[in-house]
Amino acid sequence: MSPIIRLALGSILVGLVVLGLKFTAWWVTGSVALYSDALESIINVVAAGAAALALHVSGQPADAGHPYGHGKAEYFSAVLEGVLIVLAALSILREAWLGFLSPAPVGAPLLGMLINAAATVLNGIWAAILLRAGRRWHSPALLADARHLLTDVFTSGGVLLGFALVPLTGWPWLDPTLAALVALNILWSGASVVRSSIGGLMDAAPEDAVMRRLRETISRNADGALEAHDLRAHRVGGRLFLECHLVLPGDMPLREAHAVCNHVEEALRREMGDIVVTIHPEPEEEAQRQGVLVL
Repeated sequence: MSPIIRLALGSILVGLVVLGLKFTAWWVTGSVALYSDALESIINVVAAGAAALALHVSGQPADAGHPYGHGKAEYFSAVLEGVLIVLAALSILREAWLGFLSPAPVGAPLLGMLINAAATVLNGIWAAILLRAGRRWHSPALLADARHLLTDVFTSGGVLLGFALVPLTGWPWLDPTLAALVALNILWSGASVVRSSIGGLMDAAPEDAVMRRLRETISRNADGALEAHDLRAHRVGGRLFLECHLVLPGDMPLREAHAVCNHVEEALRREMGDIVVTIHPEPEEEAQRQGVLVL
């Protein structure tokens, strides 16, 4: 089993533990705000399961039916997670509205806060682990899961801070108000996850820093070529795809031109890791004089 799949399965386990803690906190207090926090944890568990399945599918090798691999399965998982986040927020808004119409005092606030705080700390630690791993492996599914958990951490912190004010102020309406604020924050998070995932499904270009590294690597390693132009790149999961045109002297033998292209491909793999390179060689009269000049 790959490390990335183990992390995804670990997310399910952590999500179940956090879910149990948060529902316990709600059960001992009756707080609508803590209930809203617990509802989001259900989404965490479902999303973690979807991410594990997507990572398993995306890890399958390319085949005749999917010659570019299965990496986009991760983006579908991330879109699903974003949709689930939005549904959770709408459910929380409903509970907050009902609580606002009929506010009730909360019970055992200190015990409920301690239980919820333990769940929040666990979520924060796991979110940091997922975020580091997701960036390392360029995994949309892990990054979406990590950002969702980070949102949960921040909203839980706000809930705990506000929840502490309820017994101090004697304002029972503060509890459902906090729940509504949590829901609005979750809605924003869900929309962000969906937006970034749709960018992956639409083959959006990678970050400017990645494109600069690609250009610099080609420029340093295309000895014998004159210019590279029409660079196009996109990510599919953790894999980078690059296409470019490489301008070569018109009288260069085919064997030498092929060697130049191979050298560029090898340099890109050393620099960028998991990358699929397609190079279209062109004679020098096709040079645009506006592409990447070879050093």
